[in-house]
Amino acid sequence: MAKTNPFEFMQQVRQEANKVTWPSRKEVGITTLMVVIFMVVSAIFFFAADSIIRWGVQTLLSLGS
Repeated sequence: MAKTNPFEFMQQVRQEANKVTWPSRKEVGITTLMVVIFMVVSAIFFFAADSIIRWGVQTLLSLGS
């Protein structure tokens, strides 16, 4: 592999960075909103699952005493 001097390397980095397609402000906003909604739905699901499992374990443990 040939070594590249720092100047050439920075030129190559700039060329590659210019090829990047950045999302628009609207796309970033929509994606952020989707992530927040998914987090809330996930939190509600895991809270419900945890509550049901806790209730089941407490019920089983109270049957034995």
